[in-house]
Amino acid sequence: MKFGVTTFLTDQGIGPAALARALEDRGFDSLFVTEHTHVPASRRSPYPGGGELPEKYYRLLDPFLALTAAATVTSTLALGTGVALVVQRDPIITAKEAATLDLLSGGRFLFGMGIGWNREEMESHGIDPRSRGKRIDEVVETMQALWTREIAEYRGDFVTLEPSMAWPKPVQRPHMPLYFGGGPASFARIARFGAGWYAISASGADATAAIAELREATGTDTRVTVAHVGPITEDALQSYPSSGAERVVFDLETLSPDDTFSQLDSYLSVTESLGW
Repeated sequence: MKFGVTTFLTDQGIGPAALARALEDRGFDSLFVTEHTHVPASRRSPYPGGGELPEKYYRLLDPFLALTAAATVTSTLALGTGVALVVQRDPIITAKEAATLDLLSGGRFLFGMGIGWNREEMESHGIDPRSRGKRIDEVVETMQALWTREIAEYRGDFVTLEPSMAWPKPVQRPHMPLYFGGGPASFARIARFGAGWYAISASGADATAAIAELREATGTDTRVTVAHVGPITEDALQSYPSSGAERVVFDLETLSPDDTFSQLDSYLSVTESLGW
């Protein structure tokens, strides 16, 4: 069973290089980081977790820069976005950043994407939230063209790319693995792009049922990463290996270096007891 962590890397906690080294040294498979460019103070969009929005949401480091820092001090750790809000990103620039990260990491980038929940954040980027489902499809199609073709072009309702050349290409072929976050509403998109599912906070039993539903919908053995898993106990984790997931990603709070290392060691004590 592969296992990694997902966290909010901010200016207040451990840095990406120190965290990545600690993960690789301890045998973790992967590091996933999340993205919010900013959080408008109006706060019209309710926090999905309920209550007040935690400060870490608006102190996040840029995920591509953070993962590049992590890549420079590791050699085997998979580096993922969990998830990047590509709906509100320029597809040409994002394709360049993703391909560059894949190159600099030696082909270790896992590209998790989502449509986002904070409507006013999208509006600040000039995006109508009502268009985000259609827009993400066009953004991904544009990036795929840039990654895989010598002369790439695209024409859609939201994205237009005249015939263009762009390098570097990703090390992984035809490009880095793609994942989409979300629930069953994302299954059609996962099937369309041959992507994986970045499933959020599913217990072992729930994950087993959801993965079976996903694979029935896609008709393939779709790869699944179950993220924000917690609490980290033997009882909570023992059913994941039979769920069909490729990896579980433990939720790691934004902590100081010493507290982070202690937390990682406590996670290892559980995984080792399970024989992972």
